Amino acid sequence: MYAIQIVDIGKPLQGRELPVPEPGPGEIRVKVQAAGICHSDAHYRDGTGHVAFLPLTPGHEIAGVVDQLGAGVDGVCVGERVALHYLLTCGRCDYCSRGLEQFCTSVRMLGKDAPGGYAEYVVAAARNAIPVADGVSMAEAAIMMCSSATAFHALHQARLRAGDSVAVFGAGGLGLSAVQLARACGAGAVFAVDIEPAQLQAAAAHGAIAIDPANGAPEHQLRVATQGRGVDVALEFAGLPLTQQQAVAALAVHGRVALAGISRATFAVDSYAHVINREARIVGVSDHLRSELLTLMEFTRRGVLDLKSVITDRLALDAGQINHRLDALATFHGQTRSVIELA
Repeated sequence: MYAIQIVDIGKPLQGRELPVPEPGPGEIRVKVQAAGICHSDAHYRDGTGHVAFLPLTPGHEIAGVVDQLGAGVDGVCVGERVALHYLLTCGRCDYCSRGLEQFCTSVRMLGKDAPGGYAEYVVAAARNAIPVADGVSMAEAAIMMCSSATAFHALHQARLRAGDSVAVFGAGGLGLSAVQLARACGAGAVFAVDIEPAQLQAAAAHGAIAIDPANGAPEHQLRVATQGRGVDVALEFAGLPLTQQQAVAALAVHGRVALAGISRATFAVDSYAHVINREARIVGVSDHLRSELLTLMEFTRRGVLDLKSVITDRLALDAGQINHRLDALATFHGQTRSVIELA
């Protein structure tokens, strides 16, 4: 089979011919039809995010058709359309039993710790299969597995309540899903902060109020827009110290900021003015839960979540095209969402 791999950290991905993988006990093999290109993949390529081994096939947003079952698999059929929950877990440890599978003591991730979806075939545990609902395309199902799911989990972590004002920092793939999901969950005013006019326009099309940093510090603009109060919830998806600072500074009394953007850099917090004096909360967002993926699939089937408009670029399984998109993401100038599509 053909696959696109990380061969050397800091170097462009390479196309390679590999053996077709065989599913083991409890596993399924999926013929990949769509694989999302996520900003995290740029991090894995450049070494900001650690991968378990090299060469590695990245890609953790995967949808396709089951074409082979391993021993002991039931509940999944050959020919079934599925997307893959990217967290490979034991299902038995304390974290798994508490529904916190992202903290499983032996967790691995497709496209990071195990071969991913930038390939013609991928193998995963059968319990990771999420049935793709009728009317939902493979491309939509693929990007739902990370960007939409992380946005949904961020809203849960931020304890969104009906009527809360929400500021989304970074109106890319995660941000556009977050705007839609916040509104679907009953948020009040929803703001989108981004430096890219096209992404602000896309967010506005989904009902967000655009905040352009070119017009002044976002935290000040948000306070003006909320009559000096600040926002109840801030979601930070850019992973930049500056936007993390801005998100904290924009909070209202008892506001919550959820940090989901990946970064190794530290950021400064005015602990008295912005946290203590407002009793604000800063929470982390680590991946998402399988149960949230099932909810998102139903949201998409019902049209509550529009992922068709989020996908702006469809690529072949081609190293040159994929590296070009990863280069753009690494410099925060990527398309809203890019998806690799295979026949």
